[in-house]
Parts: sequence; structure tokens; C-alpha cells
Amino acid sequence: MSTGGETEGADAVAARLRIAVARLSRRLRPTDAAGSLTTTEIDVLVAAQRRGPIRMSDLAEFTGLNPTMLSRLIPKLEEAGLILRSAGEADRRVCRVDTTAKGDRLLERVRSERNDALSKRLAALDGDQRQALAVALPVLEELAERLLGDAPSPVEASRR
Repeated sequence: MSTGGETEGADAVAARLRIAVARLSRRLRPTDAAGSLTTTEIDVLVAAQRRGPIRMSDLAEFTGLNPTMLSRLIPKLEEAGLILRSAGEADRRVCRVDTTAKGDRLLERVRSERNDALSKRLAALDGDQRQALAVALPVLEELAERLLGDAPSPVEASRR
């Protein structure tokens, strides 16, 4: 807690940052473009687009979903024409997934809606607030990269 001129402790700053990021994320997730897709399904599409073609096991690890849950989501996304499954060339038992052109277009619309919503809110801030955010962005981006490097796999996390 802040007392007088003292700065907040690291734990208090971490808690405030975590809450603020989570609130921003939750409020930006719903989009008209996503239609009836859940946020988890959109997250799987995003991961497949960024990492694809990606093995199902790697996709499960990257998204933090258990393989059973993922194996239920992929057919729905495939049926909607958003994901394409293919067998591995070296090992036909290995299944890889990637987004289709339709999936890429959907994700572009989702991103556009989210960016538009955020841009409108940013425009309502005063100049000093926008400048403070601009200055903080490189630090936040570096922090995100560091957290990605420190993240335990879902298997490790479940053992805790």
C-alpha cells in the first residue's frame, strides 16, 4: 500500500496490473465477428494461426487446454471451415492444424473490432494519459515476453 510519498510495493503493483489486464482482456473479447464462437474457440484459432501448422499436442500445450477438450473443439472449428486438419508427412498418426483463409478472415475481423473498441476508449483519454500508456507499452511488452518464457507447461502446472 502507498503511504505518503512511498511507492507501492511490488506485490501491490503486480496485483493491480493483473486485475487491470484481466479486465481489459475480458471487455475486449466479445465481438460481433466471433458470432457463436466461444472465447476459447477464438483463442484456439489465434494459436493455430500464429503457430500453424501445429501438432494437436503442441496446440493443447500452447493454449493451456487439455487434449480431450481440444479434440472436442477442433471438429467444430473444422466443420465451420475455420480450421484444416492434416496428417503429418513423416508420421500419419500425427495430426496438424492450421487456420483456413476463412479462419484468417474471421480473426482479422475480430482483431479489427477489438482494436476499434480500444481506439475509441483511448481517444477519450486526455493527452497525458495516452502518453503515459505509450511510454509504458515497451515495458508491458517485455513483461509479457518474460512471462511467456517463465510459463510452466499445463502438465507442470497441474502437478502443483
